[in-house]
Amino acid sequence: MEFLVRSCYKKQGGYAFARKADDIAREYGIDRIARLASNENPEPLSPAALKAAEDALRTVNRYPDEKANVLMQALRNHYPHEHFVTGVGMDGVIETIFRTLVEPGEKVTISTPTFSFYALSAMGQGAGVVTVPREADFSVDPKKLIREAKDAKVTVLCSPNNPTGNATGIDTIREILEGIEGLLFLDNAYVEFSDIDYIPLMKKHENLVLGRTMSKVYSLAGLRVGYAFTPRWLPPWYARAGTPFAVNSVSMAAAAAALADNDHADRYIAHVRRWRKRFADEIKYSVLPSDANFVMIDVAPHTSDEMVGELARKGVVVRSCRSFAGLEDHYIRANVGEDWENEQFIAGINAV
Repeated sequence: MEFLVRSCYKKQGGYAFARKADDIAREYGIDRIARLASNENPEPLSPAALKAAEDALRTVNRYPDEKANVLMQALRNHYPHEHFVTGVGMDGVIETIFRTLVEPGEKVTISTPTFSFYALSAMGQGAGVVTVPREADFSVDPKKLIREAKDAKVTVLCSPNNPTGNATGIDTIREILEGIEGLLFLDNAYVEFSDIDYIPLMKKHENLVLGRTMSKVYSLAGLRVGYAFTPRWLPPWYARAGTPFAVNSVSMAAAAAALADNDHADRYIAHVRRWRKRFADEIKYSVLPSDANFVMIDVAPHTSDEMVGELARKGVVVRSCRSFAGLEDHYIRANVGEDWENEQFIAGINAV
């Protein structure tokens, strides 16, 4: 059977990055740039995580623990679950899941518009990619997704979704899990900023993997630590397919310490929720409801790139959503930054 690879992915040259803040600063002669394009946590990592990373630097002449035991134990202490896998960021987990489970020519189904790396990674493994568009309000129709994903080896759904920001409810996820034959990879990179807990679903569903990252709420984007909750059967096969020593010693030590610092995480989550409301209340364009640390904004009649350019001239870097397949070209994405960055963004976008 031949599977459809959407033409938008064929034309894609790879992952699309936002413009660099330093480039914009030089171009427009601006000293301080508000960096709101990459969904980063503007706070430095917690003191406990910094101390653990510094201590780990003393042993980097040796290879890291191939089983990531320090991080694994920290995950088990923090969450009511037993089985985990790790990777170099969420990207590394996604790649290894596909490498573990998908043979060339097998089908991967993806709910879109969403993070482009799912399709790029699946096609790199030789998979046939079928995309299933979300509804007009960016919700997921479970029956439509099940119909397309019935015979897929892996189905990918992001919740809260990047770039739309909305989360998919527990009942919808349960219906999908019960309706498909393959694995559901549910990307939960932003779930800490929502009120939804998908972990209880792991007890009844052997075809669910919950992907997570330390990049957002834990301020470890530069250390690239990803992990996933998995069913019992998956980790031995994942270990066979995985890159040896994938997560380095410094990253593992910092991540384990960060998981134990609830105050750091809780402070940023409260900050995000406060500013999400201010964005919705004060920005004159249509701000879509969000369960993540970012919002997507409909800037019509401007195009995405036009608004990104206007904001760059005002010292604000946001993400054009033009590169997200299946999304109309009048949306931008902006994450919650520091107070001054958020104020500069609101003033800048309202001036356009």
